[in-house]
Amino acid sequence: MAADNPSTLSSNLDDDDYPAYTMGRAAEMLGTTPAFLRAIGEAGLIVPLRSEGGHRRFSRYQLRLAARARELVDQGTPVEAACRIIILEDQLEEAKRINEQLRSAEADSESKTDA
Repeated sequence: MAADNPSTLSSNLDDDDYPAYTMGRAAEMLGTTPAFLRAIGEAGLIVPLRSEGGHRRFSRYQLRLAARARELVDQGTPVEAACRIIILEDQLEEAKRINEQLRSAEADSESKTDA
């Protein structure tokens, strides 16, 4: 079984997208309630994976998004608006990353043609 392989277990724990946390543990880590996690799921911010038994499982990446949502909600932002803000922030960061990659690739190709 692959899950019994220590290298697989280690790589899963290093994976930001691996659904390692249960609903209760995630809520405890964030200092919030399971209802809050369900609400941000319903708002489309996170889509937890489900265990074979149907239980929600969260990744570290999802917990970071949930923590940001909690910050905004604690500042008075409605849950739906907080989720939309975070989705837009995440899209902007991805666009910046892609833009930087394209600029880097362009600079590399220009330096090769100049040589």
